[in-house]
Amino acid sequence: MFFYGMIYHMDIEKYKGLINGEYKQGFEEFKSLLVDNNKKFNLTAICDDEGIFIKHFLDSVVGESFFKDGALVAEIGSGGGFPSLPLKLIRDDLKFVLIESTGKKCNHLNEAIQKLNLKDMQVFCGRAEDLSKDVKYREKFDCSVARAVARLNTLCEYCLPFVKVGGYFIAYKGDCDEEVLEAEKAIKILGGKLERVEKYLLPDGDKRALVIIKKVAPTPLKYPRGQGKERKSPIV
Repeated sequence: MFFYGMIYHMDIEKYKGLINGEYKQGFEEFKSLLVDNNKKFNLTAICDDEGIFIKHFLDSVVGESFFKDGALVAEIGSGGGFPSLPLKLIRDDLKFVLIESTGKKCNHLNEAIQKLNLKDMQVFCGRAEDLSKDVKYREKFDCSVARAVARLNTLCEYCLPFVKVGGYFIAYKGDCDEEVLEAEKAIKILGGKLERVEKYLLPDGDKRALVIIKKVAPTPLKYPRGQGKERKSPIV
C-alpha cells in the first residue's frame, strides 16, 4: 500500500509566481535558448510559450521541496534539461550531474549551463548503466531524478544504483497507478521502498505525479544489467 498525496492549487500558484517573478529573467533566457536549439537538435515537440511554461518549467519545479538543501542529484536522461535546469534556476544550492547519451543534447545542456551561468552542474555524455558501475558515482548521490524516460520498473534499474542508502529516487510521471504496481518487485530488488506518490494537476488539466522512492538497502552489484536489458526485459 502507498500514500497518495496532492500538490494543491495554491502551491502551483506559488511556483507560477516564482517563474514569472523573482526568477523570470533566467527562465526567459532558458526559453529563448531552448527554442533556438530545438530548431537544430529537435529537443522537444513542445515549443510554444504556454507549453514550455506549463509542461516544462512549471512541471519541473513543483518537485523542488523533495530535494534537501545542498543535495547532490543525478539526472538520468536529461534531454532538453528537465527537470534539472528549471530546478537549478530556483534552487541554486542543488548540485547536478546530468547524464545524457545523445551528443547533440549534451551540447545543448552545456551551452545552457554556460549561458545561464549555472554552477555545480556537470554533463556526462554516455549511458547511465555504464556510469553507475563506476565506483566514483555508484551510490554517491543524495537523489536521482528522471522525467519521461521509461516505465518505472526500467527507470528504477537505471536510477537507484546512483543513490546512497537513505537517499531518494524521484520520478516525474503522468497517470502512473499501473506503473507503480508493476514496479513493486523492481523497487524491492534494487534496494528501494516506495514512500509516496504525490499527484497534481497542471493548469492545462494534465494529470501528473511524483513517485518518491527511498533507498533503504544497497543495490545488488549485478544491476543495472546493461546491453539494453533494462528496457527489453524489465524486472517484473
